[in-house]
Amino acid sequence: MELSITLDNPQRAGALYGPGDRNLKLIRDAMGVGVFARGGEVKLTGAPKSVSRAAAVLEHLQRLARHGQSVTPAAVSEAIATASGEAAEADQTRLDVYVAGQLIAPKTPGQARYIEAMRTQDLVFCVGPAGTGKTYLAVAFAVHMLKRQMAKRLVLVRPAVEAGEKLGFLPGDMQAKVNPYLRPLFDALHDMMDYDQIRRFMVNDLIEVIPLAFMRGRTLNDSIVILDEAQNTTASQMLMFLTRMGHGTKMVVTGDDSQVDLPDGTLSGLLDAKRRLRGLKGLAMIDLEKGDIVRHRLVQSIVEAYGRDAQRQRPSVAPAPRTPEPSGNAPSPQGDSPQLQPAPGGGEGFRPEGG
Repeated sequence: MELSITLDNPQRAGALYGPGDRNLKLIRDAMGVGVFARGGEVKLTGAPKSVSRAAAVLEHLQRLARHGQSVTPAAVSEAIATASGEAAEADQTRLDVYVAGQLIAPKTPGQARYIEAMRTQDLVFCVGPAGTGKTYLAVAFAVHMLKRQMAKRLVLVRPAVEAGEKLGFLPGDMQAKVNPYLRPLFDALHDMMDYDQIRRFMVNDLIEVIPLAFMRGRTLNDSIVILDEAQNTTASQMLMFLTRMGHGTKMVVTGDDSQVDLPDGTLSGLLDAKRRLRGLKGLAMIDLEKGDIVRHRLVQSIVEAYGRDAQRQRPSVAPAPRTPEPSGNAPSPQGDSPQLQPAPGGGEGFRPEGG
């Protein structure tokens, strides 16, 4: 196997390679691979597993250099030991899904924790900046479950909220109107399955891609359900979604809490759920960081630039005050969707209406 790696910043090549390519020689000898460096490109040759591990070591060393840390022989040896020790674990996190002829596998420790959480927990929240693979890995894991008949249905859900723009009235039938909101989910599916297979699965109701509003009134059994862009749900919508879980179902909730497109003063259902549910048994909360970004190298720099003063500029968001109930026996709202209510005893919390 031969793999070429282009460095994020060729100007750091000298620090990464070490004096006289010392660090590359350590990788070559320890991993049993051929290592050829020229400028900002490194070519690895050898057995596929060895090349993959050597590539992981180089990626780790690049992260050290990006954060201004010295790439010492000790750091190289530690990275080699980590890659070798985690090889068996990494095999467990590979998914039975191919993109461009390659098995999908985590590229960072954070992504590995994410996949492991989806394997072991029935409900997973994953929050992180753009480019960390939140949605892509969730869809890949769902396709993996579907292929192995570990789930009978894949349901991909998104709230229909514009990203700071008003699209106005859209032409066409209902599917045409909601398609722009769901396009990113279709894009991920098309990377992993061919068009005819996706169409066949959708016709047979094995795959659904729907707006969040269409989840009301349903109970989903033996399914894998993904809620994407969850930062754009309200607290009531989040509760409605989470209570759709039936027997044998896994749910994955993904979002970026720095990209909330809700109206000012509206509490994000994702932030609310993280606060209420953290520490609850049976679920996992994964926080991906800027170091987990795997898109173009500029994406990480862009996220960092926008994030420097985000906390200072972000207005505080609090739930709107409850309107006093009118006197008399006014009818309460009906419906199958639970409503958020104050917890007994006046404290914070929620309870679904009707038990």
